[in-house]
Amino acid sequence: MARESDGTWRTESRLPVEPVYGPGALDGWDPAEKLGEPGAFPYTRGVYPTMYTGRPWTMRQYAGFGTAAESNARYRQLIDHGTTGLSVAFDLPTQMGHDSDAPLASGEVGKVGVAIDSLEDMRTLFDGIPLDKVSTSMTINAPAALLLLLYQLVGEEQGVPAERLNGTIQNDVLKEYIARGTYIFPPKPSLRLTSDIFRYCGAEIPRWNTISISGYHMAEAGASPAQEIAFTLADGIEYVRTAVAAGMDVDDFGPRLSFFFVSRTTLLEEVAKFRAARRIWARVMREEFGARDPKSLMLRFHTQTAGVQLTAQQPELNLVRVAVQGLAAVLGGTQSLHTNSFDEAIALPTDKSARLALRTQQVLAHETDVTATVDPFAGSYAVESLTDDVERAALGLMTRVEDLGGAVAAIEHGFQKGEIERNAYRIARETDSGERVVVGVNRFQLAEEEPYEPLRVDPAIEARQARRLAELRAGRDGGAVRTALADLQRAAQGTDNVLYPMKEALRARATVGEVCGALREVWGTHVPTESF
Repeated sequence: MARESDGTWRTESRLPVEPVYGPGALDGWDPAEKLGEPGAFPYTRGVYPTMYTGRPWTMRQYAGFGTAAESNARYRQLIDHGTTGLSVAFDLPTQMGHDSDAPLASGEVGKVGVAIDSLEDMRTLFDGIPLDKVSTSMTINAPAALLLLLYQLVGEEQGVPAERLNGTIQNDVLKEYIARGTYIFPPKPSLRLTSDIFRYCGAEIPRWNTISISGYHMAEAGASPAQEIAFTLADGIEYVRTAVAAGMDVDDFGPRLSFFFVSRTTLLEEVAKFRAARRIWARVMREEFGARDPKSLMLRFHTQTAGVQLTAQQPELNLVRVAVQGLAAVLGGTQSLHTNSFDEAIALPTDKSARLALRTQQVLAHETDVTATVDPFAGSYAVESLTDDVERAALGLMTRVEDLGGAVAAIEHGFQKGEIERNAYRIARETDSGERVVVGVNRFQLAEEEPYEPLRVDPAIEARQARRLAELRAGRDGGAVRTALADLQRAAQGTDNVLYPMKEALRARATVGEVCGALREVWGTHVPTESF
């Protein structure tokens, strides 16, 4: 929120906030007709009739650092503390499809997530964790197919049938071109890989959520709430069009689509954003794509609290911020939630801070009354008016994307990236000027910050991973690996689903870098266009 010189408060999306809202703010619409009921079209009030009155949201904690063994120990602790779903963070080399001993991986191994180079690493990551008993979300995009197949192979080793595996791969490469940059291949082959994943999971892993279309990273890059849902839903439309063009029925894959959004401290607008996103998606799926299955119309989403709003100054204040952000997500109707640790603006979270983050969700679920009734903000003059405002703003941006030819064409024009960068610059200027108050940063500072000892990743991890890779390559059947990679390249050159030969290559102990390298030789790599 920022207050302008004339005294007007504006939301993160630059929408005016009125001092008082009344019936006139709703333009005379009938709430019963406009809102519908929870669990019914257009799902403004939530995707399920009972929401949290039956059971609370899934409490996920995002973790992964250093080696697979270290991350496995953290996962076991989180499960012991009551986590009901795991979310895996991967290091940058894994996200970019490079092995830990690649020159480009130097200095980044295990830093922002766990290093996964092969089936051996994935086996270690989930050692002692029964894959038929947990729901696992993997934040991986360009190489999403590889990590999913490694997970399936570990499940097979545990004796878990693929139809009992439950989880999500992010698999949203379009937002990488817009906001994050961890892409590998150009957009068109990346979309082909996405549709192959849809087909593969439909046939082999039916309970798996094949994509988590993400606005979170756009928001972290500076997108406003309206931009976040507009560009995310535009990407979703592109994925659906790709799958339909490949001959798939929308109701065959629509129910397995999911979304991933941020939750900021601006509680009212965040609640409005989630409500508007559900309403827009339900109409798009029904009116543009002719979806008939109600599950295809439901925008189900995971939420993570806003890391970009955490501060290194007075980091304990982040506990308050995360609690407010988590509450906004719950009031907005999220299906699962990750709460950031208070020390993440400084370094990787410690065991204690990760536990405190989980306990924040448990307090919301068990000590407040927000789970006692469905959609407590329904009919609020302020929230319903803001929902309409955010919806209009988002639809306006989605129209501009369509006018450019859709999400991929708009990416090639640099449209989304440019809009987000301009908004990020505005926020930075407002913070620097003091127009936007950030407690502890530009107001209410301390003369001297209290010392804090963060968690550090052992730099020797890189050498240990390199040794593991050398041992792997020395002990495997090199001829079998070469044959499997050649089969993968033939599929990539044609129209066969690439996941089947990819799985055999990984089973033969080909590495993540080798598999991605084989596909780079066929598909090339993406060269970004400068935004305007």
